[in-house]
Amino acid sequence: MQKSVNSTLVCLSISLCIPLLFGSLLLATVDYKSHFLSFIPQLANAGPCRAGSPPLRVYMYDLPPRFNAGMMDRRFPSNTSVTAENVPAWMWNEGLRRQHSVEYWMMASLLSDGGGSDREAVRVADPDSADVFFVPFFSSLSYNIYVRNMAELNTVDENLQREMIDILKASDHWKRSGGRDHVIPLHHPNAFRHYRDEINASIFIVADFGRIMNISRLGKDVVAPYVHMIESYVGEDPEDPYASRKTLLFFRGRTIRKDEGIIRAQLRKVLNGTDDLIYEEGHASEEAFKASSDRMRSSKFCLHPAGDTPSSCRLFDAIVSHCIPVIVSDRIELPFESELDYTEFSIFFSVKEALNPGHLVNELRGVSREKWMKMWSHLKTVSHHFEFQYPPKKEDAVNMIWRQVRNKVPAVNLAVHRTRRLKIPDWWRR
Repeated sequence: MQKSVNSTLVCLSISLCIPLLFGSLLLATVDYKSHFLSFIPQLANAGPCRAGSPPLRVYMYDLPPRFNAGMMDRRFPSNTSVTAENVPAWMWNEGLRRQHSVEYWMMASLLSDGGGSDREAVRVADPDSADVFFVPFFSSLSYNIYVRNMAELNTVDENLQREMIDILKASDHWKRSGGRDHVIPLHHPNAFRHYRDEINASIFIVADFGRIMNISRLGKDVVAPYVHMIESYVGEDPEDPYASRKTLLFFRGRTIRKDEGIIRAQLRKVLNGTDDLIYEEGHASEEAFKASSDRMRSSKFCLHPAGDTPSSCRLFDAIVSHCIPVIVSDRIELPFESELDYTEFSIFFSVKEALNPGHLVNELRGVSREKWMKMWSHLKTVSHHFEFQYPPKKEDAVNMIWRQVRNKVPAVNLAVHRTRRLKIPDWWRR
């Protein structure tokens, strides 16, 4: 009932705010940058206006397999469409290929016939009936497979990007909206890096905004979780979860990183020598993931400092291990935050706070048993939102991503409809 009331209030607010907003703009009583543009993210992230909304209708481009399944299996016939019957099973269980495989799971979800009424998105054959258009180009996997040196020119990855641009620009679907209603996964920070600015009107599926701040924004795009690297905790809970987790804080990973990731080396110095705390160097391997899994399951808190960009897979490893995340970042954006309040199951520190000697550890030691148990219990109830699987299940990661995409549709329609009738594009900027 409360959810229905909230949805009604959102819709009523939108219907009241739009006339007032445009009236104020015409009278020059508001600054468009601080009001109109800030309004769009609120509209874009508004929840459905009625309970039991139908699933998002998605038209998926039928691309040649070299753009997706052919990267996974070189034997995949080049003249064959990818279907539920022939889509390759995901084959890499470690490394960046797995972490950034959101594009695969999104495509697979549209191929699947499973999920029933719990599906947030369904594939449609008629493009005129579609709410959005999905582009199943595995741009993250392409980068991870075909790029060995960032300075290398004319790579297979770059050529695929250029060909993808040509396909989109020639499409009537793209021309109709300028690409605004197209959904394009760019989960790896270097995905589609040569031609991103030519598709920046589209809805991007991103890990964060670290390297694409100039073309990506929260009001338009969707933040998606990494695919977690360690196995989810599905065993019986101990009789006393708080007492059974002997380690206060755990971190394992590479401590020498670029950009925002320099905080990892700084934190190592600040936290060095602290009792009941593990902060150790580690590299990706099957043995390392197993060791990290064991440590996370025996720790009360798991540290999540920035990597080369504000986010990393470690946060989602902690969530599925039921280890309360301790997030240190000044610029991180989190998946599904219109529906999840991360402060109910995570603890946040700014970079300045975390580097203040003793502050972070003292704050964690000050968390009472009762508060920790409440956060831990809540963490268990949300961990299924971060599971990727085929076929998808109710409110799992893929379904949550599609639900976030659906919330962008009103703003997309507003932009498309206004563009069609305006004689002077973006008049308020003049």
